[in-house]
Amino acid sequence: MTNYSLNLPIQLQQKAEKFATDQGVSLNEFILWAVAEKVGELSQQFDMAKFPDITYRWGASGELVPVLRGIGLRVQVIAIANQKWGLSTTEIAGEYGITEKQVNQALAFYAVNKQEINEAIASEQTLEAANV
Repeated sequence: MTNYSLNLPIQLQQKAEKFATDQGVSLNEFILWAVAEKVGELSQQFDMAKFPDITYRWGASGELVPVLRGIGLRVQVIAIANQKWGLSTTEIAGEYGITEKQVNQALAFYAVNKQEINEAIASEQTLEAANV
């Protein structure tokens, strides 16, 4: 990873610091996350007009991962919370600090892209089992 000096207007820096704190990450991690999301968005026009709250970003595996725009919460996390743990839309929204609209959109996206997301979940479970 390389270092890069970044000059931000003070108001933008303060807002970014607040969002980073709210998300429980450092400012550096927040900026990295935001840039990765934007680069993924611009280089891969996978976004669907039907799901404006969903975008893709590069995951740790090097593959594109569907996430809630501006938050980075993976759609598969919401799907697992609903399908495996049986949490309601309201419970998921409260647990992750997101709106019910975002939960509903993620679940609708999951319904349309179930195979892709289930494959990602299975892949992660295989990796976890190998590392236990």
